[in-house]
Amino acid sequence: MKLQLVYFARVREQLGLDAEELQCSAELSRVDQLIDYLVAERGERWQAVLKAPNLLVAVNQEMVSLSTSLADGDEVAFFPPVTGG
Repeated sequence: MKLQLVYFARVREQLGLDAEELQCSAELSRVDQLIDYLVAERGERWQAVLKAPNLLVAVNQEMVSLSTSLADGDEVAFFPPVTGG
């Protein structure tokens, strides 16, 4: 399965990456499994960012929960919480 991952704002700054294409096993069928995989592969910095309780995730430009299913070709975007004024 191929996923397009996009990192925005503070998430991008903390990880030092704005986007990537990830080829992964079809066993990574939900957002939470994808996050667990990235943390296991990439370490503490990724854990601190992607396991933050206020992390926002969108799949194909729609905000989703961590239990949302993933499909080949999906775009998964990670955002810090939005603040306004």
